[in-house]
Order: sequence, then structure tokens, then C-alpha cells
Amino acid sequence: MSWWWAGAIGAARKRFGEEDDAPPKHQSVALILGVTGIVGNSLAEILPLADTPGGPWKVYGVARRPRPAWNADHPIQYIQCDISAEEDAQSKLSVLTDVTHVFYVTWAHRPTELENCEVNRKMLGNVLNAVVPNSPDLKHICLQTGQKHYWGPFELSGKLSHDPPHHEDLPRLDAPNFYYVLEDLLFDEVKKKKEEGLTLTWSVHRPGTIHGFSPYSMMNIVGTLCDYAAICKHEGAPLRFPGIKDSWDGYSICSDADLIAEQEIWAAVDPYAKNEAFNVSNGDVFKWKHLWKILAEQFEVEAGEFEEEGERLTLQEMMKEKGPVWDEIVEKNNLQPTKLEDVGVWWFADVILGICYPLDSMNKSKEHGFLGFRNTHKAFISWIDEMKAHKIVP
Repeated sequence: MSWWWAGAIGAARKRFGEEDDAPPKHQSVALILGVTGIVGNSLAEILPLADTPGGPWKVYGVARRPRPAWNADHPIQYIQCDISAEEDAQSKLSVLTDVTHVFYVTWAHRPTELENCEVNRKMLGNVLNAVVPNSPDLKHICLQTGQKHYWGPFELSGKLSHDPPHHEDLPRLDAPNFYYVLEDLLFDEVKKKKEEGLTLTWSVHRPGTIHGFSPYSMMNIVGTLCDYAAICKHEGAPLRFPGIKDSWDGYSICSDADLIAEQEIWAAVDPYAKNEAFNVSNGDVFKWKHLWKILAEQFEVEAGEFEEEGERLTLQEMMKEKGPVWDEIVEKNNLQPTKLEDVGVWWFADVILGICYPLDSMNKSKEHGFLGFRNTHKAFISWIDEMKAHKIVP
């Protein structure tokens, strides 16, 4: 059995209540920055499993907020730390002297891309300054960016996009992009270590729209659509499609959070994957009109069709006054206490459903030895089930 299948099966096994016995001695020590994010949560689930390559793994998980209940079962050492604050990062991360692998899967969102560049440069810089000099056994840094590497920041709406399908050898676009800033910071750090006669390897991972589980994620399309569907069910309303025709009827791709985590772990331990950038998507294509029917079925609501006439619906407008409705849903169904503005990332869903999502190529990843994939339709249902199992939605 290929290891990425073993990891996926192990993660699924854990979701259904079977525990793996953790070996007492650790071969590798991971530091996950953004452990409550959509991929960080998958890493925290998969890395500690007994059959994960490079292991047994000891895992530190860093996030800005207190540890949430839905993350508490992962056998990791949780560290509450605001990495945008230099002093906090230094005091809490510099003492982790046994780190061998860094998984940087976090980001901060600001109104403009120039602001994104500044705040995200500061965050990664604080982590590197705290960890690299104090971790003598550090071997590898994994940096997660995304497909906007090829089509530019949201504010440009893909106006500078390369012609898809996007592959890793395409040049950078002539526009501000905090992904480029983070890559350059990482490459400079690797260069400095080389000049000191030390080897530090890297990998960059570029997912598309991520399907996964995290109520704290700023870009959780599945969770956001589950919240919308739950409100429709509560109000007895049809599940109207808040997007454009190209999105409804055109081909899209996405990236499963567990698959991303598996690729990142593979790149961290496989010699043939070192010092490379990789796209990571499920390996199939889908249409939103098909996922829309699945979403409606899972919440037992009427699936709306694409509405040809009138102005485009947006979730930001439709959900503007729904906070009290969500409070009723939470109370009625004894859900985890959440506020709608925290779990519904309406702006992001409007962006994704308002574009014809560009396709990518997974050839490089496969040629280097990573053959993992996901069936998007089946995985979509599993993430909806995860939202329900953690009582985020009814």
C-alpha cells in the first residue's frame, strides 16, 4: 500500500474513533504554524499516526487563539502564540530546540495585496528568526502558498493570469503577491544556511480552493456553504446558487486538505522532492451544479438552479441580517457556540463562485513520486460529515 493511502486511511480511521498507539520514541519533530487552519488541522491529525512516513513524529502546533474543542483530540503540543508579534514569537518558539521540520500553513488577510505582503512577511520572518538559529537539527521547511501564484491576488480578479492549465515552471506575474514575498524569505534563509556550510531544504505547495475542516479558516468554502445550507433548511428556503454561470456549468478544481497535508509530509521526507515547488489538487475536475445537488441532499433542502435573470446573488448580501437566525440554529440543535460572522466566510465564497476557476497540472508532482488523489464528490460529502460530527452545523 502506498504511504499516502495509509495516511489517508489512518486519518479516516481516527475520525471514526479508532486510536493508533503512539510509539514512545520520535524520529522527527514537526512545528505546524497555523495548526487550527484548514490544512494545519489535517497535519495535526495525520502526522502523529503510527504509519506516517518520517515518523514517529512529535508535533508542536501553533495558533493565535486558545485551543478549540474540535482540535483537542489531536496528540500534539499546542502553543498559543501570535507570530505577528516578534516578542511573542521569540519567547514561545525559540525554546523549541528539537524541531526538525517546519510546516508553515498560515497567513493573514488585509484589504490590499501590499498590506498582505507586509503583514505576511513579518509573520514568516518572526518564525524564521525564532526557530532557525535555535533548532540545530532543522532539516526542512515546507511553505504553503496557493494557485494565486499564477493568477494574481483577489483584487486583480485574475486579470494577469497565465493561460491554464497552470504548471510550476511559469514565471511570476508582474504584480504584488505575498506568495512571492514568502518564497523569497524562505530562499534567503536557505541560502544563508548554505553559506554557513549547513543544509536546509525546502518545498513550496500551491493548492487551489481547499476543501477541508476548520471553523477558524479564513478560506473554508465547504464550511461556509454548510452554514448557508443550514440557514436555508431552518427557514424552509431553497438553496439558491450565489454565483455566475461559468462557475455553475464550467469545470473547476479543488484541493483536499488531507491530500495537501500528505503531499507536504511526502516532500518533507522524500529526497527526490526536496527544493521544489508543487501544485496540489485532487486530480479530477467538478462542476458546481453537481456539488450543489450534493450539498442540498446532505441538508435536505431544495436545490436551486442557476438563475439566468436579474443581478447576481451574493452571500454577503443574503447573509447580512442572518446572525440572529444562526443563533437560533445553534441553540435549537445544541451546536458548538459560534457566531455567524466567525464561521461564514461569505466574501471568499462569493469570490470562488464568481469566477471560472483556472485548472492546474499535477504532472510535476506525479513525476517526482507523489501519486495521491481524491474523488472530489466523495471528499465533499466527508467534509460535510466532519462539520456535522463536530456539531458546527446540524
